[in-house]
Parts: sequence; structure tokens; C-alpha cells
Amino acid sequence: MTTELRASSLGEPHFESPLRVKGRTFIGDDARILFEDEAGGESFRFERAGPRERIFFEPAETTAAFVTCGGLSPGLNNVIRSATLELFHNYGVRSVLGIRNGYAGLSPANGLEPVALTPDYVHTIHQLGGTVLGSSRGPQEPATVVNFLEARGIDILFCIGGDGTQRGAHAIQQEIEKRGLAKSVVGIPKTIDNDVPFVWLSFGHATALEVAGEVLRGAHVEAHGAPKGISVVKLMGRDAGFIAAGAAVVSQDANFVLVPEVPFPLEGEDGFLAALERRMHARDHALVVVAEGAGQHLFERDDVERDASGNVRYDDIGLYLRDRIRSHFRERDIAINLKYIDPSYAIRSVPACGWDRVLADRMARNAVHAGMAGRSDVMIGFWNHKMIHVPISTAVERTKRLSLSSDIWNAVLATTGQPDWRPAA
Repeated sequence: MTTELRASSLGEPHFESPLRVKGRTFIGDDARILFEDEAGGESFRFERAGPRERIFFEPAETTAAFVTCGGLSPGLNNVIRSATLELFHNYGVRSVLGIRNGYAGLSPANGLEPVALTPDYVHTIHQLGGTVLGSSRGPQEPATVVNFLEARGIDILFCIGGDGTQRGAHAIQQEIEKRGLAKSVVGIPKTIDNDVPFVWLSFGHATALEVAGEVLRGAHVEAHGAPKGISVVKLMGRDAGFIAAGAAVVSQDANFVLVPEVPFPLEGEDGFLAALERRMHARDHALVVVAEGAGQHLFERDDVERDASGNVRYDDIGLYLRDRIRSHFRERDIAINLKYIDPSYAIRSVPACGWDRVLADRMARNAVHAGMAGRSDVMIGFWNHKMIHVPISTAVERTKRLSLSSDIWNAVLATTGQPDWRPAA
């Protein structure tokens, strides 16, 4: 059964789009894109994103604002720049604000004055990593945020961030609706982990794979260049193993890839340590890639701690594996040369690669089209190479994880030759 999903609308669009005179091709409100998950389960029909012939907001009287939240990702500045230029040059919006330091900048108590985003301000920011607006984790009270939007006359709020950011955007929209205000909230998904639902590929992920692939190549050289050399590289990926898996396929050098989706055994003849020992006897070197959220089943917890975004604070699997590998080989009187590498923050803070620049531009401009047309409580998704309108309430109800029957995971098994520790079906 296919579920039809429509984005929320603020009302009848009364204004002709200024894009008409620029020769744009408009998307009809009835245009749909079919989404089917890889496992062949749920299917949805989403509105196709894109410019509409008629818009809800009068450009000359509109104020838009952008906020970047959560961890950094390559492409954030590209999104800010492309969206600002789309608003300014193509729609004629002259009041565009940048909210500083994430949702914290939407609370007057923090004393963070917004910056005016102009073509001159964003002229070269796409060449930089990070975000010129600053970022932070954690929500703000929706009532406080909406008070801020009213006081500043902000009509459209673009929220750039991952699942926590989108949950915050949904809460803000609910407060807006409670007050009966005509304000739009549009989400732009951001995560190098590539774990936002209904987004086939998020901007920043391709850059992360490219940079992580270089790290793995260097780590392989380190392992290969020393007697009984082992390199352990920890990459980002709290709950999804897309970066670890993708980087391993990019580099073609990894011998083991450990991801959150596979609760691999550590001890015993069929465990990771025994497999690593067999690899060392056979080839004298090994490269182990581990996602930060992998192996959490190996730890005992009495309580659960969470960060400002509500994420569970995980135990450090990288350091744990490093120490267990050392003790395993020491107990067997086998001398090894082990290198431990954690490049996580360096990977996410670099400028975007070419593909991510294209993707960031497309998402940014389609978010502007959605906001100007009066769509709200909507996130820009990406499926079948098309941009779509995903109701945020739908997006935040689901998770996206690496499918263990996917081409990428089968490629990992093929390139590494590691044991298949996938749970039995």
C-alpha cells in the first residue's frame, strides 16, 4: 500500500512568482515522486519540490532567516550562499538574516544578534569549511523561538541540520500553528552520516568519504610498513555505518569494517579478535575500520547519558578495540605494531567536494521555493535524483540505517574478505 503525503500549506498562494520572467520551468502541485524503501516495505508518494507558478509570500515584504545546528558538515556554507542568492536575486527578497550559533541564537537571553545575509556577505563563503553562522546543539523553548520570530518579523525560517534539528523545527512549527501565524518552517537535512530518512544522499557525505578514504590509504601504508602492523581507524557514524562502509569501498584497503548495524562477536573462534589474528598470520598486516557507534553491545551500562541534542553518549569503541587488540596479542606473545587514528572532526570540517556543492545548491534552492510557496513543516528530501517535500512529522518518526543486504555492504564484504557477522534472518 502506498501512502500519499502532502506538505502543509499556509494557504492560497496569491502572488505570481517573479521567476516567470526568468524562464524557469515550474513544478505543478500534483507532481509526485514514489519512494520505496530498500527492504521493499513502506512506500510513499511525495510532492515533488521545485518552483511554483504562484507563491504565498510577497517578496518585497518577506524576511527569511537561516539557522545551522548540530555538528559541522561540508557544504553548510554552500547551502547558506545558494539560498541567500536565490532569495535575493531571483525572488527579490531583500531581508535575509543569519541566526548565530544554532537554535541558541533564537533566544534573546543569549544575546546573539543575527547577521544580515547579503550577496556581498556570502560572496566567498562557499570556499570555506564549517558554517559562517556558527552552530550548537540543543533545543530552545518553542514559545521563546516564536516570540523571537514575531519580534524580528521573520516569515520563513530555514533550519539546516540533522534529525534533532528537524525535531526542533517541527516543535517550532507546532507553536506557530497554535498561535495561528502565517510563518513557514523549512528543514534542510544535514548529516555526513547520511542517516536522515527519505534522503538518498545528504550533502557532506561524499566529501566525508573522499577525505576518510585518504585517511584509510595512509593508515594502510602505516600498517603495511611495519612488522606485524595493525592500524585501527575510528570514523564517525553514531547509529549508521555509511561512512565506515563507504570509505572502505573508496579506499579498497580495509580488512575489517565494524558498523553499528552488525553486533559482531569479539571473543571466540568466530569472533573479531580471532579473525584478526588469522589475518596477521597470513598477511602480517591489517587495517581495521570502526564506526563510532559500533560495538556498543560490548559495554555494560548502569545508566544512559545524553548530550545536548538528546543523543545517547556512547562508550569509545575505538580506544576499547585498541586496548583489547593489544592485550589479545600480548597474551599470545605475538609482537605487533599498532597505530590508532581518529580523524573524525577533521573529516567533517573541510570544504565540500564538487558533488556535495551541487547537492547543497539544489537542496538550498528547492528549500527557498518551498518556503516562498507557503509550504511549512516540510523538509527537503532527495529520492530517485529528484527533490521532494517530506513532512517533518513523517521524517522524525523514522530512522535510516545501513541495509545489510545493500550493494554497499555486500561491497564491503567483497573487498575486505571479513567474516559475515550479519544477524541471522
